[in-house]
Amino acid sequence: MISVENIRKSFDNVSVLKGISLEFEQGKTNLIIGQSGSGKTVLMKCLVGLLEADSGNVYYDERNFSAMSFQERRAIRKELGMLFQGAALFDSMTVEENVIFPLKMFTTMTRGEMQKRAEFCLERVDLHQVEHMYPADLSGGMKKRVAIARAISINPKYLLCDEPNSGLDPPTALIIDQLIRDITKEFNTTTVVNTHDMKSVMEIGDKVAFIYQGELGWQGSRHNIMTANNRELNKFISASGVVMPSEISRK
Repeated sequence: MISVENIRKSFDNVSVLKGISLEFEQGKTNLIIGQSGSGKTVLMKCLVGLLEADSGNVYYDERNFSAMSFQERRAIRKELGMLFQGAALFDSMTVEENVIFPLKMFTTMTRGEMQKRAEFCLERVDLHQVEHMYPADLSGGMKKRVAIARAISINPKYLLCDEPNSGLDPPTALIIDQLIRDITKEFNTTTVVNTHDMKSVMEIGDKVAFIYQGELGWQGSRHNIMTANNRELNKFISASGVVMPSEISRK
């Protein structure tokens, strides 16, 4: 489990996060949604320490990440996989070398053990015979799958995904959603997904947190989001192109 307690963050005296408290549960896909500029990306960066919150705390299974030194945080980062919005693969490395990179940083595996682990992870995301290819040779969907393989290579307890479907066509986005959901269940990870894609919400949203103007506007699941009594959330859903129940009743 990851929990945040009264997180606040400002830039140039402009408040972006205004005291958000949330829990992200183990074995579930926990989605953060909201309009551009709502603060969801800043929140995710605070979760992993790319930004320091002005106040409040981030806990990884009751370990206070916010109070740790840089060296102490390294132990948490060994347990954390990150899927970046643009995949963030190293262009000069092969697919296999990209997947192995976290293993070199955080494990004492032999070269043979790392290659075996990379092979397993690539098979898990349904990629075969691409280990010697370079990112430039791959489609956008394949790059995202390689990035997922890299993120799970260290068998993380926590998996954080920033806009995993950005730039993908709908069928490929669905594949990525299903991969994230299946890996979460299979490895019992605490998965946090930052997205604006309501199709992802309806596909994999075990828990959903709606961030509005830096505050927690609503939380629930994909099963009750369409009937939520929240004006701003309903406007966000309607703007995404998803038909609300009230709109159906008017037809």
